[in-house]
Amino acid sequence: MTEMKAAAFAEYGPPEVLKIHTLPAPEAGPGQVRVRVKAAGVQPYDAAVRAGWIPPGVTGGLPRIPGNEFAGVVDQSDTLPVGTEVLGFTQLGAYAEYVVVDTGQVTPKPPGLPWEVAGGLTAGVQTAEIALDNLGVGEGDTLLVHAAAGSVGTAAVQIARMRGARVIGTARPENHDYLRSLGAIPVEYGDGLLERVRRLGPVTAVLDGAGGEALKVSLDLVEDRSRILTLVEHGQAEALGVRVTRGERSAERLARYAALVAGGEMVFPVRRSYPLERAADAHREIEARHGRGKIVIVVA
Repeated sequence: MTEMKAAAFAEYGPPEVLKIHTLPAPEAGPGQVRVRVKAAGVQPYDAAVRAGWIPPGVTGGLPRIPGNEFAGVVDQSDTLPVGTEVLGFTQLGAYAEYVVVDTGQVTPKPPGLPWEVAGGLTAGVQTAEIALDNLGVGEGDTLLVHAAAGSVGTAAVQIARMRGARVIGTARPENHDYLRSLGAIPVEYGDGLLERVRRLGPVTAVLDGAGGEALKVSLDLVEDRSRILTLVEHGQAEALGVRVTRGERSAERLARYAALVAGGEMVFPVRRSYPLERAADAHREIEARHGRGKIVIVVA
């Protein structure tokens, strides 16, 4: 039996519970691919799993391996040639040397796409497009994006601009020039946010990646709460009448955005890369909820 190294947790808790484990490597079955992982993205979703949240449909006990986006090289498959470079998505298991998924959950990696970018791409672009589809954002809209400099925010700003929307993005002052480069009008977080946004004109839709006060401000800005979507305040969404993301990831969508990033038509910066052995540090940073771009774990 092949063994592999993985960053996993044997108990729920803070980032410190993530440790390197030696575990049996998964084997690909019919219609599946096994990927030798080179990079895996890090998300708040992963931190929630580590802290004790069990995603719908997840079974089995501990230890559990977080990570639901990755890039690497196919090393077992009955459908794709061994050696094919791919990026893809899963529910759990990407913080490891090997991951097994259905063939429909991967797409070939464009040659010009760096591994770190490929490993962290799927959550940002897929979450952003699904959210904007849920909100119906298009020509004539003014979209407010909270946490616009993060990975989902970065993607959402650019996708909304491609659709003809005007975009306002909240971020720290040091990220304002970055947001301008993406085509957004930057606004600083903190006291007075409501007034600062109102001075920029009516807002027709909100994508909330910050929660807390940002979501409260959004409720005052947009009367139609079906045009407010939160990525973080899931526990309050139903009571407030706002949306959460509804939709499935797809390899087709991932392939479209991988091609745009590889071709220089869209940017998707990596903020920091951590080795697998420092997965706990990656979680500490993602839980701080500030910073520009994507956090990635480099596996090999």
